[in-house]
Amino acid sequence: MQYKKIGVIGGGTMGQGIAEMLAGKGIDVLLVEENAEKLERAYNMIETSLDKKMEKWAITQAEKKLILSRIHKVTHFAELGTSDMVIETITEDLSLKKEVFHQLDQVCNSNIILASNTSTLSLTELASSTMYPERVIGLHFIYPVSRIDLVEIIRGLKTSDATFENTKTFVEDVVEKKGVMVYESPGFVTSRVICILINEAAHVLQEGVASAEDIDDAMRLGYNFQYGPLEMADRFGLDSVLAALERMFREFGELKYRPSIVLKKMVRAGNLGVKSGEGFFKYDKDGDRV
Repeated sequence: MQYKKIGVIGGGTMGQGIAEMLAGKGIDVLLVEENAEKLERAYNMIETSLDKKMEKWAITQAEKKLILSRIHKVTHFAELGTSDMVIETITEDLSLKKEVFHQLDQVCNSNIILASNTSTLSLTELASSTMYPERVIGLHFIYPVSRIDLVEIIRGLKTSDATFENTKTFVEDVVEKKGVMVYESPGFVTSRVICILINEAAHVLQEGVASAEDIDDAMRLGYNFQYGPLEMADRFGLDSVLAALERMFREFGELKYRPSIVLKKMVRAGNLGVKSGEGFFKYDKDGDRV
């Protein structure tokens, strides 16, 4: 199967990363957001990301222009009907995602794979909103998308073997990342493990054991993490981390998934991390630590 044009729904942190990565692989990307303002912001953030790579001599000005030329701003779902695959990356809200998949079902032929970048939600339940649940699959990219060479490929109850094999080929041959197959379970592998680490770091902060900066330095330098757990949470979005923990707490009923009070307070205060400019740490408009 040829993958020349991919639809990406959602221009948040993950959507931006996936769109930039795909365009860098020579694929045309149809980037969709709910309104023109959010779409323009997502496009500008991708351009900022490319500018940072240019500063580090990772790409040239010509390569930047070529990548941007492959990212097409789209506001109507109907345009996604020409895609070879669609990847949904909107917020972790089951009802919103089901509505997106229902709309995709109306405009995409039955042979087009519909993938979700969900980190915790049920692919089986998402697929239930479509007429062809066998073509629905999970493609969980890890932040930062361009640097992490792993994608979780999640099978729902009705995901067909053909859908899985085609998706694995896409991940390993086209995107050139390692694909690991995961059977549906809340949090899959990566989110289930990393959210507990983040939650425990928040508990340590709440108890006054160490400052946020020292907690992150301890884990980043001591265990060779790219980011400490608290900055990692800021970059995922504290609201997304909270939603993931709450869902796993409901599904498993185990106390280790119960979100820390400080995490809940920060989300209630609107301190969501990079997306709001402040979380456990402060960030500028380009997403860099202040």
